[in-house]
Amino acid sequence: MTKPSTNTQESDLNSVKFSLREKIRGYLHTTTKDKNKNYNDITMRSTLVLPSLILLFAFTATPLPVKGNAQPDPVLDIAGKQLRAGSKYYILPVTKGRGGGLTLAGRSNNKTCPLDVVQEQHSFKNGLPVTFSPVNPKKGVVRESTDLNIKFDAATSCAQSTVWKLDNFDAAFGQWVVTTGGVEGNPGPRTMRNWFKIEKFFGDYKLVYCPSVCNFCRGLCRDVGIFINGGVRRLALSDIPFKVVFKKV
Repeated sequence: MTKPSTNTQESDLNSVKFSLREKIRGYLHTTTKDKNKNYNDITMRSTLVLPSLILLFAFTATPLPVKGNAQPDPVLDIAGKQLRAGSKYYILPVTKGRGGGLTLAGRSNNKTCPLDVVQEQHSFKNGLPVTFSPVNPKKGVVRESTDLNIKFDAATSCAQSTVWKLDNFDAAFGQWVVTTGGVEGNPGPRTMRNWFKIEKFFGDYKLVYCPSVCNFCRGLCRDVGIFINGGVRRLALSDIPFKVVFKKV
């Protein structure tokens, strides 16, 4: 038998290679076209479907309820009940062992009236009860961050009232001291010194002097803290708030 020549073998091999290359090229061409076609189909469908989904969501989505005329949270006493205007409460410190409730004392031997708001020396003493009068007397609930008058429910030897007010700056103390002799009610520029607020503070409460009873007035806006002088713990404006709770009498 005659063996095929080398040239014939090379020719057959080249034919096979050429045929294989053509098949691969045709496959790749077809695959690319199919991919492009599929991509174009998906893009067109997305373009048609997306506006429909937007319209459907716009007409069917339920808006979230809006709480209109939201009021501040009510202030709660140690029993978890809302503070009520006109009811009697003790204002007690959160920190134990650093004095008791609040009471009245003269500023010095030469100035006994009006009486200042001070803290009891002993932690077991509740002090004198107070009442709260919100700026809106029709609202019986005492609420956070709301202007209110604070008044000791006690008789004194001084002619002035027991309504709290911020005194003029005391140069001797270098402090804005909380005293009494204020006016209850009548919100406005003339009674700015008589209004305080109760604000939430790390789960408890603090007293704040930041009156908002006069829109065009500019005044102080600071926490009420404790100023110690001569062993007397007086209430005065401070950068360190006096943390308090309220106990119903």
